[in-house]
Amino acid sequence: MLRALKEEVLRAQYPAFFRDAVRLQAGAESLCVYAAQLVSGLLRTADYARAVFERQRPLLAEEVIEQRLEARMARQGIVERPTAPLLGFVLEVVVLHRPVGGSSVLHGQREYLLVAGRARNVDIQVMPTDRDDHAGLGGPFNLIDTAEGRRIAYTEAQDDSRLHTGQRKVHELEARYNLSRSQALTPGESLTLIEKLLGER
Repeated sequence: MLRALKEEVLRAQYPAFFRDAVRLQAGAESLCVYAAQLVSGLLRTADYARAVFERQRPLLAEEVIEQRLEARMARQGIVERPTAPLLGFVLEVVVLHRPVGGSSVLHGQREYLLVAGRARNVDIQVMPTDRDDHAGLGGPFNLIDTAEGRRIAYTEAQDDSRLHTGQRKVHELEARYNLSRSQALTPGESLTLIEKLLGER
């Protein structure tokens, strides 16, 4: 029932490229994500995800918010499934400070990041603002490794989403992601920072 609902919501409310990206993510062997403005969708708590939907412009109807929230949370099963893929995230440090939904929602989101980041298949790295060289300035993106051994890139900005299968573009984004990882805090340093922020509430 939930899977059917998710498919129905995707068809009705999201562009084709986004629907394709969701399906690719669901069966991925590994995912690499660079997130610049908000916590990556796969790492959002329900409260944080709801707050993001409620703040979209133009405003979404309450029914649409509920449908999208249910579909969003269903997608997060990928993080906890028995054969969970390897997941790598580079998050701008600003997403750990932006109080989407208020301080309580942000606190809960930080707690979830700390738990998720301790999973064996998940690496979370935080990109500090004091880096004078930053490979991710072109905006957020995802790299998806499919079960068939293909690597596909997905970019999204201002509701314009695109899948990239061309080798040149995919390799370009691979290079940006790898460089971003080298510029960011290590996974251990990142979890220490998140833990410190939780203690400052």
